[in-house]
Amino acid sequence: GNLSLPHRSMATILNLRAGVSSAVHHPNVMMPMHSQPLGRSSLSPRPLRVPPLVSSSPSDVVRLCKEGRFEESFEAFDLFLRKNGSFSHLGVDVLSCLLELCASRGALFQGKQLHGRIVSLHGNVMDSFLGTKLVFMYSKCGCLEDAQHLFDEMPDRTVFTWNALIGGLVTYGQSVAALRLYGRMCQYGVLPDACTFACALKACGELNDVNCGRVVHGQAVKEGFGSSVFVLNALVSMYAKCDELDLACTVFDGISAERDVVSWNSIISANSQSGNSIEALRLFRVMQSDGVSMNSFTIVGILQACADLSLVRLGMEIHAKLVRLGLESSLYESNSLLVMYARCGKMGLASLVFRKMNSRDDISWNSMLSGYVQNFMYCEALDFFREMLQNGQSPDNVSIISVLSACGRLGNLFHGMEAHAYAIKFGFGLDNPVGNTIVDMYTKCSRMDYADLVFYRMPEKDIISWTTIMAGYAQNFCCLATIKLFREVQMLGVTVDPLMLGSILLASSGLDKIHYVKQIHGYIFRHNLFDLVLANALLDTYGQMRNLKYALDVFKSIAEKDVVSWTSIISSYVHNGLPNEAFNLFHEMGEDGHEPDAVALISILSAAAALSTMNRGKEIHGYLLRRGFTIEGATGNALVDMYSRCGTVDNAYKLFERIHDKDLVLWSSMISAFGMHGRGNAAILMFTRMQKSNVQPDRIAFLAILYACSHSGLVQEGKAYFESMLSDHHLAPWPEHYACMVDLLGRNNYLNEAYNFIKDMAVEPTAAVWCALLGACRVYGSTEIGSLAAQKLLELEPEKPGNYVLVSNFYAAAGKGKDVEKVREKMRQRGLKKDPACTWIEVRNKMHSFIAGDKSHPQSEEIYAMLAEIKVKLEKAGFMSQTKLVLHDVGEEKKVNMLYSHSERLAISFGLISTNPLSPIRITKNLRVCADCHEFTKFVSRVLEREIIVRDANRFHHYCNGVCSCGDFW
Repeated sequence: GNLSLPHRSMATILNLRAGVSSAVHHPNVMMPMHSQPLGRSSLSPRPLRVPPLVSSSPSDVVRLCKEGRFEESFEAFDLFLRKNGSFSHLGVDVLSCLLELCASRGALFQGKQLHGRIVSLHGNVMDSFLGTKLVFMYSKCGCLEDAQHLFDEMPDRTVFTWNALIGGLVTYGQSVAALRLYGRMCQYGVLPDACTFACALKACGELNDVNCGRVVHGQAVKEGFGSSVFVLNALVSMYAKCDELDLACTVFDGISAERDVVSWNSIISANSQSGNSIEALRLFRVMQSDGVSMNSFTIVGILQACADLSLVRLGMEIHAKLVRLGLESSLYESNSLLVMYARCGKMGLASLVFRKMNSRDDISWNSMLSGYVQNFMYCEALDFFREMLQNGQSPDNVSIISVLSACGRLGNLFHGMEAHAYAIKFGFGLDNPVGNTIVDMYTKCSRMDYADLVFYRMPEKDIISWTTIMAGYAQNFCCLATIKLFREVQMLGVTVDPLMLGSILLASSGLDKIHYVKQIHGYIFRHNLFDLVLANALLDTYGQMRNLKYALDVFKSIAEKDVVSWTSIISSYVHNGLPNEAFNLFHEMGEDGHEPDAVALISILSAAAALSTMNRGKEIHGYLLRRGFTIEGATGNALVDMYSRCGTVDNAYKLFERIHDKDLVLWSSMISAFGMHGRGNAAILMFTRMQKSNVQPDRIAFLAILYACSHSGLVQEGKAYFESMLSDHHLAPWPEHYACMVDLLGRNNYLNEAYNFIKDMAVEPTAAVWCALLGACRVYGSTEIGSLAAQKLLELEPEKPGNYVLVSNFYAAAGKGKDVEKVREKMRQRGLKKDPACTWIEVRNKMHSFIAGDKSHPQSEEIYAMLAEIKVKLEKAGFMSQTKLVLHDVGEEKKVNMLYSHSERLAISFGLISTNPLSPIRITKNLRVCADCHEFTKFVSRVLEREIIVRDANRFHHYCNGVCSCGDFW
C-alpha cells in the first residue's frame, strides 16, 4: 500500500493537537486547564478529580500548588476571586506558588493571566520578588522575548532574576545570549551564585567552548564556589561536552566524599557520550558499591553505554530493574530502552517496549522508525511510518529523513516520491537536512534528473548537499558530470572534504582516466588533506585502474596501515591478475597483526578462485566458519564462485542450498557455475527456480543463462531466453549478450543464421561478436564467412595479439599458408607477441606453474620421463599429433616435440607423478586449450584411467574415459 494518511480531516487532527476549543468563558474567571490552549510543553495526564472544595482560602491555594494539583489550584483561585471580588487580599506567596506551578507545567496562558492581574494591582513597576517569578515563568515556558522585556523593565534585579533569564536562555538553546547576559551581570557588580555558574558552564558546554568554560571555572573558584557540588557537577558535564574527558575525571575525583547521584550521573554520562562506555559501566559498579541509589538519569547513561557496546544482555537486566521499580512505562526511560534495543539490533524487543508505553512522543516514534532503517529493515520502516500517520502522529523532519532513507535503500521511487510530498506537506521542503536526504533518495533510485531538480532549487546548500549530489553522479556512472560538478565547487569556493574527493576518484576510475586521478592526488597533497581514508581510496582507485606501481607507492606511504589498506592492496593484485602475490600480501597482513575482515576474505577468495587452488579456498572457508562470519550475502557469493571456479560445482551447489537468503547475485553465480561446467540443463532449472522465488533476472543473470545454453548446445532454449529478455523484461542487450547468441548459433553450425543475426543487430558488432563467429567458422570450415569475420576482428582490435593468433589458426585450419604468413607478418610489424601460455597445478598446498618447454622445475627429469612414457602409450592407442597447428617452418618430428612440450602437458605429467592415482588431476591454463592438447588429454584420461579437470580461458573441461564435457567445442 501507499503511505497515505487515514481518512480523517487534517484540520481536525491539527486542531485537536493544538487544544483549540470553542467554549465561551467568563472574562473574569481563569479558564480551566483542560480547555485552554497549551503552552510550549504538553501537560502530564490530568490527575483524578478530588471532591469539591469546602473553602478556598489562600492557604488552600498554596497547599494545592505545592502538591502539584494544577487544575484544583486554579479552581480554588477562581473560587477565591468569586467570593472576595478583590485581588488585593491575596498574599505574594499565593501568586508566587501559582507562577511556579505555571512554570513547571509550561502553562503560558495561565501565567500571562496572572501577570495581567499583578499589573492591574501593582502597575508596571514590579518588585524584585514577583518580577523574578514572572521572568522565571516566561523563561520556563520558552517565551524568552517577554522574559527579556520584563527583565529589562525591572528597576531592581537580584541574582535570582539574572539566574532565571540566563537559565531560560540556556534551556532553549540560546547559549551565546546566556553568556552575554552572564557577562553583563558581572559588569554590573552582581555576584553570581552556584546556580549562575552552573548555568554559564552549561552554556559553555553546549557551545563546545572549553576556553570560555575555563574562565567561568576560574571565576567560580575565585568567588568561593570551587567546592560546591552543584558547580562541580556542572564542570564535569561541561568538560565532557568539550571533549576534555581527562579534565572532567579530574574534577569528579576532587568531589570525593560529597558526591551525590548527580555527580555520578555527570561522570557516567560524560564517559558514555565520549564513547568511553566501558569506563562508564565501571563507574556504575563503583557507584552501586558506594551505596548511591540510581535514578532515571543514571539508567539512561548506562543504557547508552549498553547501546555503544551492543551489550544487550546488560541492557535487558537494566530493563528488568526498571520493571521492578515501576518505571518501565515512563516516557523518558522507555525512550532510552527503545534506542538501546534498536542500536543493539533487537527491533523485536524495541517493538515490545513501544507497544507497552502509556504515552509516546516524537522521540518514541522516531526512535522506532530510525531503528528499522539502521537495522536494514526498510520495508518495516515504511509500514511503521504508515502506522504513525494512522495514529495521528504528524511526522517531523527526523521522521521524514528516516522514511526517505528507507525508500532510497529499497530503490523504491514511488514511495520515495510520496515521502517527498509529505516533506512538502508538513513544511520541511526547505529544511536543509531533509533536502539533502531527498537528493540522496533520488540518486539511489537512479533518477539523477529529479535529484538535480531538488538540488538546484535548495535555498541553501551546505557541504553535505554538494557531497551528496556528487556521490550520486559518481555512483550512477555519470562520471563526466561528476568532474564538472567538482570544478563548479572549486569555482564557488565550497569547502572540499574527503568524501567529495572519494566521489571524484570513483568517477575518474569509471572514466579510466589516470590523469584525473593524478590531479586529485596532487590536489590532496597540496591542500594537506591526505588522511588514512583518502589514502585508502587512492590506493583502491589506482588498483582498479591497473596501475599497481602507484597503488604500491601509496600503500607504502601509509604509516599506520589499517585493515582497509591491506584489503585494498590485496584486491588490487587480484584485480590485476596477480593472485599469487595477493596471497603473499594476505600472509604479510596477518604477520602485521591485522585480522582480515569480510571484505579482505572475499578478495582472497577471488585469488583462490583465480588460481583454482581448492585447498587454499577451503582454508579460507574454514577460517570464516571458525571466526563466526555469516555465510550469506557477498561472503556466500564469493564461496560459491570459488568452489565452482576450482572445478567442484557440486560443492558450490551444496553451499548454495545451505544459504538461506538467496539474492540475485547468488542465483546468477550458480547459473554461471553450471554453465562453465557444461551443465546447461541444470542452469535452466536453476533459472526457473529463481523466477519462481520472485527474484527477477537482470542482464547479468540473462548473460549467465545464455552462456550456459551456448556451452551445452541448447539453441532453442537460448533463443527463447534472449527473446524473453527483450519482450518480457524490457532489457536492452549488452554487446556480451549479442556475442553469446552468435556463439550459441555458431557452435551448433548455424553459421548463416549467426551471420544474419549480426547484420540485424541494433548496435554495431563488437570484436567479441566477430571473434565468436570466427571460432565457429574455424571448426566447421566456413572459409567465406570466416575470412570476413577475421577481417572485421583485426580492424576493431588491431593491437590485441590473441586476435592474430585466432585468425592465424583459422587460416591454418583452412590450409591457407600464405594468409597465415601475412597475419604473422602484421604481428611482427606491430611489434606484437603472443601472450605466453602458462599452466599451473596445486599439489600438497603448493602451486606449481609451467610454460611451454619449461625445464626449471626441480622434478623436470621425472616430468619429461613421464611425458615420454605417455607418448609411447598414446601412440599405441592411436593418438596422432595435429602438426598442422604448429606454424613454425620445421620438420614433422620437431613439430611433434613442440606440441608435447606445451605447458598443460607438463602440468598433467607432474600431476601423474605427484598425486594419488584415485584423485582427479586439476590444472588451470591462462589461455584457451589448443586442439591437440585437448585430444591428448582425452586419450590420457582413457589410457591412464585418470579423471582430469582443466579450466582454460573459456570454460571447464571434465575429461573421463576419453570423453570431454565440452563435446569437443570450446
